Amino acid sequence: MRTIFAALCCALVTASPALAGEARVELQTGAGWYDGDAAKGLIGAAGGYDWSLPGGAFFGVEESVDKVMATGYYVRWATSGRIGAHITPQDKLYATAGYNYGTGPHATDLGGGWEHSLGAAYTKVEYRRYFTENGGRDGNGALVGVGIHF
Repeated sequence: MRTIFAALCCALVTASPALAGEARVELQTGAGWYDGDAAKGLIGAAGGYDWSLPGGAFFGVEESVDKVMATGYYVRWATSGRIGAHITPQDKLYATAGYNYGTGPHATDLGGGWEHSLGAAYTKVEYRRYFTENGGRDGNGALVGVGIHF
């Protein structure tokens, strides 16, 4: 699945040079939890690219890495896509979907977020629901981030 998603992202990059866009990098922190369990803190980083579409819409790709700050948890990677709209010149509202991999069971995720531009910098809040493969427990993640556009 990850290979197919990465190939699709590469195809979009090469097939759409006329679409204006922006790259972004960010640091993020938040909490992750399984249903019925206490939340655990996490820290991570992400990088991505968004392409503008007509009417204020956009779509983008992202690669992220997160670490749950508790003993026994390892680094997790995610390859994601997002689609949304500029609800004001400074604000983006978006839906996200991705595939998470690394140590432990892999998972797909669905979520949404809001990003607010502060000129070259931005802040964001995001929620994701994780659907774990191979009988693992499903989980949740809530993130806040700060980053830069270039």
